[in-house]
Parts: sequence; structure tokens; C-alpha cells
Amino acid sequence: MRMRLGRFSVFILCIGLVVLGLQMAPAGLAGRTLVAIPTALVALGIWDLIQSKHAVLRNYPVIGHVRWLVETIRPELRQYLLEDEDEATPFSRAQRSLVYRRAKGVSSDHPFGTLIDVYAGDYEFMQHSTRPVDPPDPKTLRISIGNDQCDQPYSASIFNISAMSFGSLSANAIRALNKGAAMGNFYHDTGEGSISAYHRENGGDIVWEVASGYFGCRSEDGHFDPERFAAQALTPQVKMIEIKLSQGAKPGHGGILPAKKVTQEIAETRGVPAGVDCISPSRHSAFSTPLEMMQFVQQLRALSGGKPVGFKLCIGHPWELMAIVKAMLETNIVVDFIVVDGGEGGTGAAPVEFSDHIGMPMREGLLLVNNVLVGAGLRDRIRIGVAGKLVSAFDIAVVLAIGADWANAARGYMFALGCIQSMNCHTNRCPTGVATQDTGRQRALVVPDKAERVRQFHQRTVAALADMLAAAGLSHPDDLGPHHLSHRLSSFETRQFDQVHHFLTDAELLGDACTLPYYRDNWARARANSFDAAVI
Repeated sequence: MRMRLGRFSVFILCIGLVVLGLQMAPAGLAGRTLVAIPTALVALGIWDLIQSKHAVLRNYPVIGHVRWLVETIRPELRQYLLEDEDEATPFSRAQRSLVYRRAKGVSSDHPFGTLIDVYAGDYEFMQHSTRPVDPPDPKTLRISIGNDQCDQPYSASIFNISAMSFGSLSANAIRALNKGAAMGNFYHDTGEGSISAYHRENGGDIVWEVASGYFGCRSEDGHFDPERFAAQALTPQVKMIEIKLSQGAKPGHGGILPAKKVTQEIAETRGVPAGVDCISPSRHSAFSTPLEMMQFVQQLRALSGGKPVGFKLCIGHPWELMAIVKAMLETNIVVDFIVVDGGEGGTGAAPVEFSDHIGMPMREGLLLVNNVLVGAGLRDRIRIGVAGKLVSAFDIAVVLAIGADWANAARGYMFALGCIQSMNCHTNRCPTGVATQDTGRQRALVVPDKAERVRQFHQRTVAALADMLAAAGLSHPDDLGPHHLSHRLSSFETRQFDQVHHFLTDAELLGDACTLPYYRDNWARARANSFDAAVI
């Protein structure tokens, strides 16, 4: 009986307040208001008792609603009051604060030594030199992309904006990103949603991502349309073409933009009907084998006027990547670049199992791509970019040391725009106007201010990288190797990256010299005429 009264105590209290209010409340509006509030709570309690969907409310009328209230604001309470500085959710407060400070032009220095436990497992550091050099000019930290088959090589910054589509991001977010890229002389990847008017508005360099939906270059039945592709690709603002095979957030999974989100504006950008579900297939229709893929690469290169053409993928089956490389060797059609997206990446919504358990993490993917290209004798003709949770200069230094030529970031630049990691990207209720199509909400994002923050985040991050290189006695990222960084294996043992990772030698895969089973066996499985593995 006592337990039952405890469960219903708030409901009974509300009834008591109604009775007391009816007897003692003063006349007039104030008295009616005094009685109305507990009366409404009593009505709520009665509804809780008779409804059949929520067991907690049937057992705890009225007071049970507090649970949902607290649960609703739990992420905010945790983020602002309880979250540790280095707790990744998925980006830590320390990482976000670093981006915010650099984007706002505020000093990112901090006093009294590091907050990181330098004796903890997996701690990493760059080895400095006793003969540091003067820091190189950050503006010179660029990389030329385009091999001997490319007529219009592109000089790219070492740090750029990764793929994020208009539709996922707001119009103002796209405007600010592209304006910031134009101001800072780095590139802006369109994502698979094609080139919108907002990408064109401020003239920043564009890398056009062509995905399985062929948005912006598709026929009415959803196949690749060469004429529509050429019309966009030949414009001077488009600097490179990136074929998207898969993405880190949900590799091997297609996508759908629901009909209610396919506005007239998005429909015109993508070349699809408005108010109809917009489907992104899980695979390309323009090719079905590695050899056909190389023919598609050659076609895009010709249609774009000889601009660099490459592809982006999150690594899955290693023999599929190797099959593409074998197709390059057989056809002598060599892509200009490969962008490795990590399984830890992704700005959009994805099934939990795909986010957590499908797709190779970025570093392992980078090491595989670098080794395969070296082992096939193609590394000097193909540049490698990477994307996946990179926000600091040290993050960039690590991937450059183990094989990347440049780095991209998506969520880092979202933070520069003002993203607070509210985890509402998929709800259309982004509180900062970054990831929403609600015109009222995106009004909060003031383009000139945020564009300057994007520029400053890029400039200050690249400057920090230049300082790190100088401390190591290096004048350019090309000089950075795996022997310049160390990884802690335990509290009493560290090793240099070249002692932790395996690196193939030039053309090692082409003969019988490769002794590493992982590479040797998967290379044997790979076939230029099929993505399927051969039986070995």
C-alpha cells in the first residue's frame, strides 16, 4: 500500500491541490488560473492511467513524464556539464574547442603543459629535430594532382573541404564553405548532391563528386548523361572529378532522400523530379567491372577537357581495390588520384551497424592503398587524399607520414561554421543552421562571418602544420615519413611508425617477391575483368 501511494503521490497531490484551490482560491482570473494548473495535471494523470502504450506512465502518472523530459535534454546536459575534455562523442570537447578557437582567430595555445596522458597506450607524437628549420610559408604547402594522362593538373592545398552535399547542408552553409574556400585558396568537394547555385555563387574551387545517382549529369531514367556532365565539368570553377564508389558513413549502402525533402531547388540541382523519393543506388550503372571502370575514367577525362579524374572509396574487400589497380595496368588508363574515406567518417545519418561495423578505418585503408600502388609500380603517378575525423595539424601530419599526399575534413569545417555537435543532422532541426533546409533555422548562419571562420580554420591549421614540420627539421610535407612519428604500444614501449606498419617496395606485387600473405594472397584473388575474387 505504501509503495502504491508512493507511485501515485504526485497524482494524489494534484487532486488535493484542485480540491484546496476550489475551496480557497480567490475570485477572478488569478483564482481560476490557480485551479486550472493542477486540474490539467489531474487530467493528464487520468490519461496516463488509461493509456496502454507506456508502462512507466501507467505506474507513475504525471511524475513519469519527468523521465521523458530529462531524456530529451540529456545530450545537452551531458555535453555542457558532464562530458570529459577528451571523451569522443564522436568529437571531444577539446577537438571542437580547437576548431572554434582557430576559426574565430583566437589563440589555440594553452598553459601549464599537456592534459594528455603521454604514457597511455596508443599515445602518438612527432619526433623533433635538434636542428629545426624556419617554418615554410603555409601558402606553399600544396600538391600537384594530375599525371601524364591529364591535360589540366590542379594545384591543391594540403587541407580541403571534404564531400558534403547541398540538401544535407543548408544553402547558407554551402555558400559559407565555398566563399571560405575561395578566400583561402583551397577546394570544396560538392558531395554526391551535385553542383548547386550556392556552390557557384562565390567562385571557390570545386571538386565535383559523381556518385551512383549521377546527380547533375543524369538522364531521365537515372543513367549517366555525357552531355549534361560535360556542360558542368568544362566550367573553369570545376577543378577535378571524383567518382564516388563508397563513403565512410555507410559503405556498400545506397541512400534515399524522402519525397518531402526533395524541394524544387534540390530537384533542379540534382536533375530529379521534385516531390519524389530521390534514390542513390548502392552501385554504379555506368560500369560493372574494373576494366569498364577504367573506360569510364577515360570518358570523364575527355568530357571534362583533360581535368584530373579519380575516385573515392571506403576500403572493403582488398581484392576489389587490387582489381581496379590491375585494370589500370592492363589498360594503361591511370587515375590521377584516390581519396580514402575512413569507416569512422560521415556527416550524414546511417544505420548504426554500418556506422560502427562496416568499412575499414581510414589509416588501415590509407596504408592498403599506398602499399598496393607502390607494389604495383603506380604510386608516382597517383596522388592519395584521405578523410576521416581530421581536425588538427597533428591529425594531418600522421596521415601524411604514412602515405597520404593531402587531407580533407568535413565535420571539422562544420565546426568552423558553428556546428555544436547537437546530433540533429538528420532531423532538419539543426540549431545552428548548418544541416537543415528550414529557411528560418538556416537564417542563423550569417555567410560572410562564417566564411571568414572557414578561411581562418584552414589558414591556422595549415600554419600549425608548417610549424610542426619546421620543428622536425622539414621544409615540406613531402619530406615527412613514417620514421618521423612514434606510437606508444604500452607504458614502457614506443616504436616509430616505420617499425609498426608494413610498407611494400616498388613493384613488389608484380613478381613473386611479395612475402606478406595479406598482400600476396589478395593480389592473387584480384582480377581486372571482375570485382569478384578469384579462387586461389
